[in-house]
Amino acid sequence: MDPEFLPDHEGLAHALALLGKDFAATQLHDLPTALPEEGLGSRAVLDVLGPRILGRAARLGEPTAFAHMDPPTPWVTWAATLWNASLNQNLLHPATAPVAREIEARVIGWLAPYFGMEGGHMTPGSTVANLTALWAARECAGVDEVVASQSAHVSIAKAAHILGLRYRAIPVQRNGAMDADSLTGDLSRAAVVLTAGTTSTGAIDPLEWAGRAAWTHVDAAWAGPLRLSPKYADRLAGIERADSVAVSTHKWFFQPKESALVLFRDTARAHAAISFGGAYLAVPNVGVLGSHGATAVPLLAMLMAWGREGLVTRIERCMSLAEEFAGYVSSDARFELLAAAASGVVVWRPTKPDRFEQVLLGLPPSAVSVTTLEGVRWLRNVAANPNADVRKMTEAISALV
Repeated sequence: MDPEFLPDHEGLAHALALLGKDFAATQLHDLPTALPEEGLGSRAVLDVLGPRILGRAARLGEPTAFAHMDPPTPWVTWAATLWNASLNQNLLHPATAPVAREIEARVIGWLAPYFGMEGGHMTPGSTVANLTALWAARECAGVDEVVASQSAHVSIAKAAHILGLRYRAIPVQRNGAMDADSLTGDLSRAAVVLTAGTTSTGAIDPLEWAGRAAWTHVDAAWAGPLRLSPKYADRLAGIERADSVAVSTHKWFFQPKESALVLFRDTARAHAAISFGGAYLAVPNVGVLGSHGATAVPLLAMLMAWGREGLVTRIERCMSLAEEFAGYVSSDARFELLAAAASGVVVWRPTKPDRFEQVLLGLPPSAVSVTTLEGVRWLRNVAANPNADVRKMTEAISALV
């Protein structure tokens, strides 16, 4: 038996020990420029790559990580992901992933009802989830047009292009939410895409429009998990009338990349419309993917470890951090706040334009990002990290302005 395919407990323990070390950033320039003829050995390569990978990666759980929709992940998902890598299950075939298929069905069954949906399946991200949903819309409802706001994620326009559907962008309000008064015309052959948590501003489109077109899809990649929170669920009221919903579980479900849900109100109809068979398949292949990994395993592990209450505690912590930071910005005449933080995204800028670069360059890495709205640059903070320390952020900003 080749030992490389058996667990090396000492090697794995060493890999874990490297996780706890504080490496200085190490460049990759001294790695081979061509494929080596002879290998270093698995344990030796950990010592070579550890400083280079762990030392240079973005630290998404640091107190100043407050810039992007990419959260830290809980350690239980690391363990489950290790199991996944060791087993390499493929959900394309029941024979190669018997328990993993059951786990995905169980997790979907737990989460779909919070969105008023019946079921669905997992995808590597909401880009694929959005494409899958609009594919189902074309097949089930005969849509020939996709209508979305100017703030919709780029994946919506991509999906329309791939599917050969016309694309129409609707103007937005100052906060980035769709201007519903501009949602006019015949929608009897349209798929209307409403965004719950736009990328730039976190705005939530008027979800009361769900159900008024031939098909309604809600791209809830970012704000979808608010549906599990009794405090914030009403911000997504109306989502239950959609025909499909996309949620990125590698955002506010704190999962490793790449993990998302595409959910349907009528799962049997939708899945039947986007299924293909093959001589080598024991069951029809549903959706865009062929081979499909066991991404539900770390999600199940975290949901069981934390329960709904534990998950909601972290989400609400993120929301409170955003609200605290937005309060700091709005109460200080040195800053301008774009709009209230509807879903944990704070968009702002110094009132003195010459201080913009000073703040942007003076803060630690991953502390702030930039978005451009109507040709104007704004600073953007995103509360994806429950460990963020707003006081450290505000003290650093005050010292720069």
